[in-house]
Amino acid sequence: MIGIFLAATFFISGCLVFNRNKVVNYLLVALYVAMLLGFGVYEYQHLNTIQLGFFKADSLGVLLLLALCVISVPVLYHSYRYMEFHNPDETPRSRGLFFGAVLLLMSACGAAYLSNHIAVTWIFIEITTLSASVLIYHHRNIRALEGAWKYVFICAISITFVYVGILFLSLSLKQAGIDDMSFDSLIRNYDNLNPFWLKLAFLFIFTGFTAKLGLVPMYTAGIDAKDKAPAPVGALMASILMNVGFIGIYRIYSIVAHTPLHGWANNIIVVAAILSVFVAAVYMTRIKNIKRMFAYSGIEHMGLVMLGLAAGGIGVYAAILHILLHTLVKPSLFLQYNQIYRIYQSKSIYDVGNYFKYNRTGAILILFGFISATAMPPSGMFVSEFLIFQSLFESHHILLLVVLLVLLTLIIWGFGVNVFKLLFTPPVGFDDTNVPRISPWESFSQYALLAVSVYIAYNPPAKLVSMIQEAVKLIQ
Repeated sequence: MIGIFLAATFFISGCLVFNRNKVVNYLLVALYVAMLLGFGVYEYQHLNTIQLGFFKADSLGVLLLLALCVISVPVLYHSYRYMEFHNPDETPRSRGLFFGAVLLLMSACGAAYLSNHIAVTWIFIEITTLSASVLIYHHRNIRALEGAWKYVFICAISITFVYVGILFLSLSLKQAGIDDMSFDSLIRNYDNLNPFWLKLAFLFIFTGFTAKLGLVPMYTAGIDAKDKAPAPVGALMASILMNVGFIGIYRIYSIVAHTPLHGWANNIIVVAAILSVFVAAVYMTRIKNIKRMFAYSGIEHMGLVMLGLAAGGIGVYAAILHILLHTLVKPSLFLQYNQIYRIYQSKSIYDVGNYFKYNRTGAILILFGFISATAMPPSGMFVSEFLIFQSLFESHHILLLVVLLVLLTLIIWGFGVNVFKLLFTPPVGFDDTNVPRISPWESFSQYALLAVSVYIAYNPPAKLVSMIQEAVKLIQ
C-alpha cells in the first residue's frame, strides 16, 4: 500500500507543479486528502505488518501518521484560504508549486514515520528538507531567501551528522556479523553491537535529528523557517515535521536503551533538553515577533518530551502523549496567525492589540491556544506535562525539576505578556476604519483541534492507550 501511496503522491505533485488550471489543482489536492486518509486507515488496520521490506506499521509510526491525517485537512483548507484571500499576488505557477511541495512534505513525513530502516528514514528526511525549503521561499523575497538558505544549510549539516552516525552504526553491525540495518534487526541484536561505535552512532544521529525536532544544538533551523514560511506551512513544520525528528531519535534510543549505554544516553538527552527549555525561556521573555513566539514555544515542548523520555517510567508514555497533543495544539495557533495578519498587516507585537474588538472568535481561540500551549488546566497538555514532572520526581531528578519549573514559569510569563497585549491593549497608531471582517467559521478548525487535544488527554480511547503502551515497550 505504501508503494502505491508514494507513487500516487509523486504523480499528483508533478501534476500540480505543471498544471495551471485552478479547478484541476484543487481537485487534485482533494484527491490527495482522500488518498491520505485512506492510507492512514489502511495502516491502522494492518499494524505491525512489513511492507516493501523497508516499512513497518508499528504503533508509534501509525499514531503519528494518524495525527498527520487529522492535521492535513485544516492545513490544506487554510492553504486554500491563504491562496485565494490572504495572498492576492499568487500566480498559477506559484500555487501549483506550493501545493505540490506541501503534499510531498506530508507524504515524506508519513513515510519516515513508518520506515523500518535507518537509511530509508534518512532518505525521506532529506526529501522533507527539499520540499520544506521550497515552501519557505514561497514569498520570493530576500527574507524568504535568507530563511530558505539558512534552513537548507543547517539541515544539510544535520543530515550529514545522521549519515556519519549510520556509518558508525554499520561498523558496529559489521563486527557483529550482521548485514540487516532495519530497526527490528538492531533491537534483536543489541547485545552484539560494539559499544564504542554504538556510542558514536547515537551521538551523531541524535545531534543530526535535533534540527528536525527543534532541540539544542540545531534548533535554529526551524525558528527562521516557521517565521518566513506561510502560516499553513508553519503549522506543518511545528507539528508533523518535528515529529519526524522525534521518531528518528526514539528509534535509535530504543536500541541504546537495552545496552549498558542507557544511562550515558539519558545524560546526553537531559543536557540537550534542559538547554532547549532554557533557550525557549530566554527568547520567550524577549521576543516580539508573533510567529517566532509560537516557534520558540515548540522548542520548550520538545525539551519536555525529551526529559520525559530520559526520565523513564511513566515519562516515556507521557512523552508520546505530549508529542501527539502538541501536534494538535500548535497548528491551531499558526493557522490563527493568518487572521491576525489580515487585520494588522504585521507580525510585530508592537503593531497589534485589541484583537477582541476586531475578531472576537479568533481572540477567544488565541486565549484557549495560549492556555493549551502553556499546559494550564484544562489544557490537554497539562496531563502529559504533569506525568513528565511525576517521572522526573520518581527518578529523583529533584534539582532538575525545580530548575524546569522556574524556566516554565518564565515562559508562561513571557508568552502571556505578548498574548494579552495582542488581545486587550489598544494598538498604537492603528487605523481601524478599513479592518476586514473575519468570518467566525474561519476559526472552526482550530477550535476542533484544541477540543480533540483535550478529549484524548482526559478521556483517551482504549485503543490509543494500548498503542502508546505498545510503543513504550520498544524502550522498557
